Amino acid sequence: MPVPLQLPKICVCIGHADAHHAADLAVASCDRGESFLELRIDHLDDPGAGPGIAERIIRSHPGTTVVATCRRAPYGGQFEGPLDQQVSILLEAVAAGAGIVDIEIEAFADRPDVLAPFRGICTTLVSFHDFARTPELAPVIRRLAATGADILKVATLVQRPSDNLRLLALCEDRDNVVVAGMGETGSVARLVSPARRGLFTYAAPDAPASGQGCTELAAAPTAPGQISAAAVRDLYRVQSASADTPVFAVIARPVGHSMSPLIHNRCFRELEYDGLYVPMLVEPDDITDFFHTARKLPIRGASVTIPHKQSVIPHLDRVDEAALEIGAVNTIYWDQGRMCGTNTDAQGIVEPLSQRVRLDGAQVLVVGNGGAARAAIVALRREGARVAVTGRNPERVRRLAGQLGANAVAFERLAGEYFDVLVQATSVGMLPDAEGNLFPNRIPADVVFDLVYNPVETALLKRARADKRVTISGVEMFVEQAAAQFRIWTGMEAPRDVMRSAVLGRRVG
Repeated sequence: MPVPLQLPKICVCIGHADAHHAADLAVASCDRGESFLELRIDHLDDPGAGPGIAERIIRSHPGTTVVATCRRAPYGGQFEGPLDQQVSILLEAVAAGAGIVDIEIEAFADRPDVLAPFRGICTTLVSFHDFARTPELAPVIRRLAATGADILKVATLVQRPSDNLRLLALCEDRDNVVVAGMGETGSVARLVSPARRGLFTYAAPDAPASGQGCTELAAAPTAPGQISAAAVRDLYRVQSASADTPVFAVIARPVGHSMSPLIHNRCFRELEYDGLYVPMLVEPDDITDFFHTARKLPIRGASVTIPHKQSVIPHLDRVDEAALEIGAVNTIYWDQGRMCGTNTDAQGIVEPLSQRVRLDGAQVLVVGNGGAARAAIVALRREGARVAVTGRNPERVRRLAGQLGANAVAFERLAGEYFDVLVQATSVGMLPDAEGNLFPNRIPADVVFDLVYNPVETALLKRARADKRVTISGVEMFVEQAAAQFRIWTGMEAPRDVMRSAVLGRRVG
């Protein structure tokens, strides 16, 4: 049976040990408008209950396409039975209304004709999984194609940015391929593939809100790196993206905390700009690989954050004067075929402070020695402030102060010092370590600006507010620097209210 026409771009994966819970979660997903589900029968404590769940889905929502999966334990699933029992359960699921069956490639070694019972009664999908790496893929796709299945699925652990390119390349020459990049680095393949001829992408279910007679349902991903259906549909707008949609990214390690995908994708939607902004975890040793990927994909622009702001510089075709003086790049963009770097952090620091303090002549203490600290020192000295720098690594502090013309102050000697402004420019206090605070006792300044924006109110800001100090959240810096990035990439003025509202957890419009 051929691939169904107009197959939705998002397949929501339903996996739970309890059959009643799995059925409720599946129906709730359909109630919210989902029309394409994968039912992970192998996740059930009683896999024999799987066909009944498929029947309930189809009975309540007749237009739903259901993929029945009962993957055996040695091959990445949880089904402990033999191949004969697996095939029997899948046939029952088809009889109950499932339109697609997923059978792992390893089954063909045991039974080369394993698809025979399914031909003509449903669409067949044969899948390959590698949970350890992304291997050489040409032999994999040839092996899958040789089975004669209608749909070919490749899911691998993405270890490097370029693994995404190799997965996406599988979609170029065939119109029946599904790829899934597992792990945080694989979000590019997950989100971009439907626009690059991939049949669809997999997503985790959204847990329905409690109330109105509906109990709250747990909705766990069924694979590492799986993104929620709501995010795939509404934030990343996978269903409307095309091969011409510009791709942007934030590169970081870690990257899961970043709000950049949230704010930029919200702005794209608000201004009806055709763009897709994705998170990309990049290990320090993979910077060269990232630039190869960025040029080949291509990535139209990128936000650069911890720990890559300095290490990207040698890989760029051009870096502007401000970024060179700061010694850090937080924004990558293309200009006349050249990949360029700049730094918008300085604007994000000066603008919020200048609204509270006269910076010319102000005494400012900057804490940190990374890219954000460098941006703060350079920007504030340009405004006429007298800048001191401190941190937990005295040698790096002294080196940074000497390079940028600031005064070095030993962290342990701050008890006798006082400043007009404290700029906290380290990652201390950032989620998931939200309780971190370099100044749990005395805060040596009247105005406290913490550049960490996630959480919005850090432990330092809570303490400063309790001490009646003027506080500035990193949200303000984040919005200003992001608005500058948005303008560089799109030529449009960013809707700052949308950005601010997104960070604070509210929707605009």
